Amino acid sequence: MKAPPSRHRIFLVDDHALVREGLRKLIEQEPDLVVCGDAESAATAFAGITELHPDVVLVDLSLRSDSGLDLVKRLQQLPEPPRVLVLSMHDELHYAERALRAGALGYVMKRETSGRVLEAIRTLLAGQVFVSGAVSTQMAGKMLGSGRRSVESPIDRLSDRELEVFLRLGQGQETRRIAEELHLSLKTIHTHCAHLKEKLGLENATALMLEAVRWVESQGRR
Repeated sequence: MKAPPSRHRIFLVDDHALVREGLRKLIEQEPDLVVCGDAESAATAFAGITELHPDVVLVDLSLRSDSGLDLVKRLQQLPEPPRVLVLSMHDELHYAERALRAGALGYVMKRETSGRVLEAIRTLLAGQVFVSGAVSTQMAGKMLGSGRRSVESPIDRLSDRELEVFLRLGQGQETRRIAEELHLSLKTIHTHCAHLKEKLGLENATALMLEAVRWVESQGRR
């Protein structure tokens, strides 16, 4: 009797159990894919990925007590890094390029269809990069230097860590909680806030908070 074909192993990282359950059901309907493990935090995920050696890891950027982007970077330090697909609610035009720089091979927004997610997984398994046409155009424009000054948003000038702090401020987190969840000192968070005010042209902490809230709300309306 012919042996059944092996299934590609997928690991899920998302801090919402309902999202992980939905992704598991979607993926395991496919004859060539199987979920080998899942985690809600970066630390648990890293341990599981190190042990299970999945073919593809799906990572949400906004984990409750960690940075998904930091996890992507850490996975690149493994002797044989897995292919990483970022699945996020955040606008791809601001985050996809950062994710690719961190080591991810693909970026899909959570509002996309289930078929799009499966397409992205199989694209990574084929050794290719998966991003939308809009992201490809944006990145090509930057590489060619065409019109960068006119289209670059102030947000694009933020470092990955600064953007993480800005996002969490916009979600209503206090600086002390941000420090705890990102495993940084309160002084370091205050330094990032000072850089944010300078780069975004904001006069004080209140203006920074209001701008962060406005930006997060605008992301949800896209």
